[in-house]
Amino acid sequence: MKRHGILNSHISKVLTDLGHTDMIVIADCGLPIPAGVERIDLALELGTPAFVDVVRIVADDMAVEQVTLASEIKEANPVALEAVTKLDVPQDYVSHEAFKELTKQAKVIIRTGEATPYANVILHAGVIF
Repeated sequence: MKRHGILNSHISKVLTDLGHTDMIVIADCGLPIPAGVERIDLALELGTPAFVDVVRIVADDMAVEQVTLASEIKEANPVALEAVTKLDVPQDYVSHEAFKELTKQAKVIIRTGEATPYANVILHAGVIF
């Protein structure tokens, strides 16, 4: 059994398989998941697990080069925005509609129980060297 890092075997496998610039999405429970994109559903009930917790834990185990957010998060969800800002990586903002289009290119979408607006982020994989 692992002693450190992510215990969820599906997330751990996805992170291990990522290449430079690959994208994963951490999403609230309402984001539509495109056909053909793998879903890892962590949602247990509204609010659990929280977006901020999943972002923190996944980003701690992943080389993140950049993040993409819906520009609407700036006004609608400062708590979620702050959690992503703490990653201290470059941030790119697009409209929510453009964000949903980008999710079609993701390796996986990790669905949380978050039920606040625009609590979604695309993590772009970096390299560890």
